Amino acid sequence: MRRSGLQREVLKLYRQCLRAAGKKPEATRDNFRMVARREFRKNQMVDKKDFAAVETLLRMGSRKLELYSSEGVKDIH
Repeated sequence: MRRSGLQREVLKLYRQCLRAAGKKPEATRDNFRMVARREFRKNQMVDKKDFAAVETLLRMGSRKLELYSSEGVKDIH
């Protein structure tokens, strides 16, 4: 199955989120993974053809990933 560029970007962001969660303290990794899954599932029903909405969600997700990836953030709920 071939994926569009936006679909590949979404999957790339999801993988980055899971990798970033793996770098967190072992006791809190599951919290980071659960938040990532919850956010992606929450926005799963956005129309794939609504490019503006998907791009906006990608930008927001990238900003959150950058924020949560910083070493100062040890836990998330």
